[in-house]
Amino acid sequence: MIYVLGIIVVCVLILAKMSLVIIPQSETKVVERLGKYHATLQPGINVILPFIDRPKVVASSLRGGRYYYSSVIDLREQVYDFDKQNVITKDNVQTEINALLYFQIVDPFKSVYEINNLPNAIEKLTQTTLRNIIGEMELDETLTSRDTINTKLRSVLDDATNKWGVKVNRVELQDINPPASVLMAMEKQMQAERNKRATILESEATKQQDILISEGKKAALINQAEANKQRAILIAEGEAQARIRRAEAEAQAIEKITEAVKTTSNPANYLIAQKYIEMLQQVASGDKTKTVFLPYEASNLMGSIGGIKELFKQ
Repeated sequence: MIYVLGIIVVCVLILAKMSLVIIPQSETKVVERLGKYHATLQPGINVILPFIDRPKVVASSLRGGRYYYSSVIDLREQVYDFDKQNVITKDNVQTEINALLYFQIVDPFKSVYEINNLPNAIEKLTQTTLRNIIGEMELDETLTSRDTINTKLRSVLDDATNKWGVKVNRVELQDINPPASVLMAMEKQMQAERNKRATILESEATKQQDILISEGKKAALINQAEANKQRAILIAEGEAQARIRRAEAEAQAIEKITEAVKTTSNPANYLIAQKYIEMLQQVASGDKTKTVFLPYEASNLMGSIGGIKELFKQ
């Protein structure tokens, strides 16, 4: 009886252990009863019927190119790092690309019964969609439009995986590797473009330099012209002032002479005779010749000199 009771107790404990299923947070299990869907277990303690209720075993993850099967369905966001694949761009350039996919199971029932192998389906769908998107773009556009590719890829995958109970949150392209020959050609093109920009900048600098030099010369000429103008004005004003001063001095001299002679004779004859005498002295002072030709009007000069003599006699 003791052995029988011990066996019964052990069997009860085994059945109790098989009946109680503890589910961790952010995980779940799909239970089938006699091969038919029965329930989706929630986090915590769940009771099932041993030998009648069985968790559904599905492909749960993809690691290193291999699929792992388990009855546990992870409800957290997962990331798949797909192997590199070759795609052909619109301009017929073969490029090597690999992508990262972030997704989350939101409906465990659909992820189990709507698709046979969820990781494999997501991988193949991502590869074919990526080929289609890259095939519509040229290489240069592919290299500069990662955000556009990611957005298109996420939109297509999210729409396609909706019926599998999966939400695609984000898609990221890790590497885009064109062939070595294409990379070399791109490097030469980039170098040529840089040389072109350098030449343009140098020509622009030379142009600006010439403009500044010409503007400087123009400003210098304008300033020089203004200076010459001011100098000529000042010289003219000085000469005018000098003439005025000389005229005033001569007028004063005439007044003095008039007062000195005190006669009714015209004092201008004295001044004219004085000018003639000064002129004849300048003509006779030359070292080229000693011959002096007097003009016909010299008789007037003699008359003026005679008048001066008469004045002094008076």
